[in-house]
Amino acid sequence: MARLYTRSGDRGKTRLADGSSVPKDHVRVEACGALDELNAQIGVARSLLEHNDMGRFLAGVQSTIIELTSGIANPVDSGAGLTEGKIRALEEETDRADGCCPPLRSFVLPAGSPAACALQVARAVCRRAERAIVRLGTEAGLPKNALPFVNRLSDLLFAYARWANVRAGAVEELPQIPGKAAH
Repeated sequence: MARLYTRSGDRGKTRLADGSSVPKDHVRVEACGALDELNAQIGVARSLLEHNDMGRFLAGVQSTIIELTSGIANPVDSGAGLTEGKIRALEEETDRADGCCPPLRSFVLPAGSPAACALQVARAVCRRAERAIVRLGTEAGLPKNALPFVNRLSDLLFAYARWANVRAGAVEELPQIPGKAAH
């Protein structure tokens, strides 16, 4: 196996999947980095989950994130993209998780159980990855369904955070906004 370090990035450049060299702050590198951070944060959340059903589903999501990152990393051939089935699976799982939670009547604070907090951080990172992918899309083509996938994934992560709190018996905290009654 080759060494983990190449020294080629010491001057602020990196190579994309097609072999081209770009600055490390290039929008394509930013999108890939945000997806990598998202994947790592989902791994943290999985390590804190007490229920295997969420963890198993998220393991599949992590594999899909790697597939998406690979497509984004290649400016010449972004691959086949993600199937509609992967989007539907996110929607169905979001509906399942949301159905196990009390109706949402206002904003909730990202707090509660350790797993819920980790899922909320993953949701925020997912939103940042989505913004980076949108920026990339203004300059170049994107893998098919890249934006719908990350958009639905942030919804799932929010639903999972709420569900993790329900399962842990943690009460959702509502924001305290002066002059507004909590619902």
